[in-house]
Amino acid sequence: MSLVNPEPLTVENQQLLQKFTVQRQAFSAAPMPSLGERKAKLKALKQALLKHQQALTDALSRDYGHRSTDDSLISDILPVVTQINYSLRHLKRWMKPSRRHAGLLLAPASVRVEYQPKGVVGIIVPWNFPIMLSLSPLATVIAAGNRAMLKLSEFTPHTNAALRTLLAEVFDGSEVCVIEGEAEIAASFSALPFDHLLFTGSTQVGRHVMRAAADNLTPVTLELGGKSPVLIARDMPMETAVERLIYGKCLNAGQICVAPDYILCPSGKEAEFISAYRRRFQQFYPDFANTPDYGQILNERQAARLVALLEDATAKGAQVFAADREQPLSKLPSAEQRKWPTLLLTKVSDDMKLMQEEIFGPLLPLVSYQELGQALDYIKARPRPLALYLMSFDKEVQQQVLSQTHSGGVCINETVFHVAADDAPFGGIGPSGMGHYHGQEGFRTFSHARTVLSRGRLNTGKLVHPPYGKGIQKLLLKVFLR
Repeated sequence: MSLVNPEPLTVENQQLLQKFTVQRQAFSAAPMPSLGERKAKLKALKQALLKHQQALTDALSRDYGHRSTDDSLISDILPVVTQINYSLRHLKRWMKPSRRHAGLLLAPASVRVEYQPKGVVGIIVPWNFPIMLSLSPLATVIAAGNRAMLKLSEFTPHTNAALRTLLAEVFDGSEVCVIEGEAEIAASFSALPFDHLLFTGSTQVGRHVMRAAADNLTPVTLELGGKSPVLIARDMPMETAVERLIYGKCLNAGQICVAPDYILCPSGKEAEFISAYRRRFQQFYPDFANTPDYGQILNERQAARLVALLEDATAKGAQVFAADREQPLSKLPSAEQRKWPTLLLTKVSDDMKLMQEEIFGPLLPLVSYQELGQALDYIKARPRPLALYLMSFDKEVQQQVLSQTHSGGVCINETVFHVAADDAPFGGIGPSGMGHYHGQEGFRTFSHARTVLSRGRLNTGKLVHPPYGKGIQKLLLKVFLR
């Protein structure tokens, strides 16, 4: 949706463009908010979030049918608060221009890099963590001095309304505005001439977003997904491995971009893994059918997708074990039945759909391996994942895995918590995404690093001016071309 010679616009697209234009004009009038202004907005955002936390978690539970309040507080509210606190402590240092070496050839001159706000940033928010994945990047965008337009998911209407109320208390429409709508609106949103665009979602949709942004040469940060493996090394006690990985799989019923997607299990230890997982799961949720601590699959559409994966896998020979019971499953769950325990699958093969696409739910296949090299070959033969999880206390094994694999991030003897490291970048690689938005790396993502070279009254640059062939030029070339 270029501002130059635009195609005929629908009413909705005209409204989008109007909102964008308001922000672009406001940014042009005030392109460099002070440190004090940025910190004041971050503090106000934090206070509004704390004030509305109950309304937000209640709304999110309504959107899901049920979602654990504690899970939402831990995974949606707490990370935003800690990130804002971290930004407030370090923003002055991030904003400070950095001195760079000019080099002898440019002497006498000074060189510095200044971090300018980019302008208007678009943020496309998914449905799985709509609070954290809207407010966390927003906080970084504000810290960098920008304005923001948020496209919220059509699948979380109650949460969207609560977010609108919260944001209206802190920002006016020229600073932050909220957009809702289905796929057509999302496509139009992606086509706006943003100064930066952040998308969190699937790899498939991420490709469409990147194509739309390309028409405006809009830089993009894509936080995508993929099949994040858990590699359990032979030295790792199985009970310990399960203890370290199960929370990452159970949180939000596995509907997380960095959730463990499949297990690389030492051959012969599959039954031990299943027994250990069942014991730990039943300790977490002793009355699974009635526990308020476990969430649901978002809607019947998502549940039907998971049913299709299960049916395809079982038709091709997979065996399914439910984590909430010892006895075999009498039948597979239905799409209407949206509260599923983790379903563990053995005898899986590469021709099964659940081994070809991101699961994004409470299914957990086990892939057996004989030697560590075989497990590493399996990982390397597949698209680079957003996360890689290794369960091993052996330092040599750790180094071997780190040196021979690529992934967005790694947890050793843990899962998912690397996302909560405020001082470390989070992002994907290849099909799992590009760019980062946490910590100082996030601040720089939403800033333009502008190089400023400055000379005083003495102009040594004229030494290389034409006409060429002067003695000083020959001397300079002789000195530096070696």
